[in-house]
Amino acid sequence: MDGLFVRTRVKICGITRVEDALIAVAQGADAIGLVFYPPSPRYVTPVQAAEIVNALPAFVTVVALFVDASRADVEAVLSQVSIDLIQFHGQESADECRQYGKSYMKAIRVKGDTNLVQYEAEYSDAKALLLDAYAEGVPGGTGQVFDWTIIPKNLSKPIVLAGGLDAGNVEQAIRQVKPYAVDVSGGVEFKKGIKDAAKIAAFMRGVSNAIV
Repeated sequence: MDGLFVRTRVKICGITRVEDALIAVAQGADAIGLVFYPPSPRYVTPVQAAEIVNALPAFVTVVALFVDASRADVEAVLSQVSIDLIQFHGQESADECRQYGKSYMKAIRVKGDTNLVQYEAEYSDAKALLLDAYAEGVPGGTGQVFDWTIIPKNLSKPIVLAGGLDAGNVEQAIRQVKPYAVDVSGGVEFKKGIKDAAKIAAFMRGVSNAIV
C-alpha cells in the first residue's frame, strides 16, 4: 500500500431526518446509519427510514443497526427499507448474523481483554468489524473513546473505528489506527438524533487532514 492514496471512508450514524442525511452526503459521507433499536434516542421506524433512504442519491451505502433484534423484527425492516449492509451491535452469534443472506458487519465493544483476533475468526464472513467503546449495560453510542493501542496490528479484516469520535480527535484516530472507515454519531450532533451541519463539515475536514 506504500505510496498509494488511501481514503478513509466515513459512516454517519443515527440519522433520523432526511435533511441530515442529505447534509451528510453533501459533505462527503460514504454511508449513513439507521438505528432500529427502540430504546435509542436515534431510533427510526421503518416508515421514517424508508423516507430517508428514498431521498438519497446513488453511491451511498445504507446501514441498518440492530441490537439483539428478533428475526421477525429484522425481516420486517428489510422488507420495507432498501438496506445495503446490516450492523449487528449486540450479542449476535455469527450464525445469527448470516441468516439473512445480507452483507453485514459486527460491532465489538472493546475493553482491555477483548480478543479481536478471535472475533475476526468467528465472524469470518463479516465485511468489517466495527470497534466501539465498552460501557457496562450500554450497547453503543456512549460517546466514549477506548484505548486504540489495544487494537492488534495484524487484523486482516477491514476495521471501522467508532466510539467518541469528533472533529477534535478523528485526525489523530486515523493516523494512529489507520482504519478502513470511521463511524460517528454523537460527535456531529446538535442534540441526540439531530445532526449539526457545521460539526459534520468539521469532522470531514479532520478526516481529509489525516490523509498523508
